[in-house]
Amino acid sequence: MTGVLTENRPLADLTWLRVGGPAEMFYQPSDRADLKAFLAGLSPDIPVFPMGVGSNLIVRDGGLRGAVIRLGRGFNTISIEGDLVRAGAAALDAHVARKAAEAGRDLTFLRTIPGAIGGAVRMNAGCYGSYVADHLVEATAILRDGSEVTLTPEDLNFRYRQSDLSSGAVIVEALFRASPGDPEALAQKMTDQLAKRDATQPTKDRTAGSTFRNPAGFSSTGKADDSMALKAWTVIDAAGMRGASRGGAQMSEKHSNFLINTGGATAADLESLGEEVRKKVFQTTGHALEWEVLRVGEPAP
Repeated sequence: MTGVLTENRPLADLTWLRVGGPAEMFYQPSDRADLKAFLAGLSPDIPVFPMGVGSNLIVRDGGLRGAVIRLGRGFNTISIEGDLVRAGAAALDAHVARKAAEAGRDLTFLRTIPGAIGGAVRMNAGCYGSYVADHLVEATAILRDGSEVTLTPEDLNFRYRQSDLSSGAVIVEALFRASPGDPEALAQKMTDQLAKRDATQPTKDRTAGSTFRNPAGFSSTGKADDSMALKAWTVIDAAGMRGASRGGAQMSEKHSNFLINTGGATAADLESLGEEVRKKVFQTTGHALEWEVLRVGEPAP
């Protein structure tokens, strides 16, 4: 192995919410061959959790058992091949959108999505009416046994904020097809999207992006006729939970579908507040909100 293995590595500093206990094992592979060798040599009974940049994640206070895999510089390349954009799983969504736009290729929907490409593929990330599923040609993954596979959109069975990626599989690369566009026009489109996001979302706070999936089953289109009826924030507001707090956790006053660490929150504060919101929304509106933020690990002992 040529990567870096750390035992009991704290994870709080690697998540956007800045909470969570340590990883029992934390491995940073140097390249694809190293990742294959590490997984193949790992006892089959040890669970594996691929971790991106921690943008859509709550690690519980007791930490994570098993092996956490975090891809780094060897997995963040971006290349343009005609109408195709090839991106390593550790490449940031925003960087992929910008580099594609510079080459006259439109993946602008990725610009405002927090996180990296591996996570975007896993959860079929999307906004403004476009999703990974609309552009993905194939993804390359290393399975739990160390074997490499090429996955099609059909293999992944994309749905709203979901895919069928097998447990312990680590996405290492994705290939997207992007329609042509004028670089200046694409750059302006992304500037406008960022301005809209910053005006409506608490981007300067410690959040993990949208907390719950929209009950409507799709993301905001950004268009004038976009219905607000079944957005997560509207049913949270209807339940009177905008600004609700528990410990250092709060539902944002600016956008009530954003869970915030106001300072000193534990993972338990954040998750229990989220569950309280789900309960109140169900009691008030009859809608059962589903978590969009991934929650992993063990509660504090």
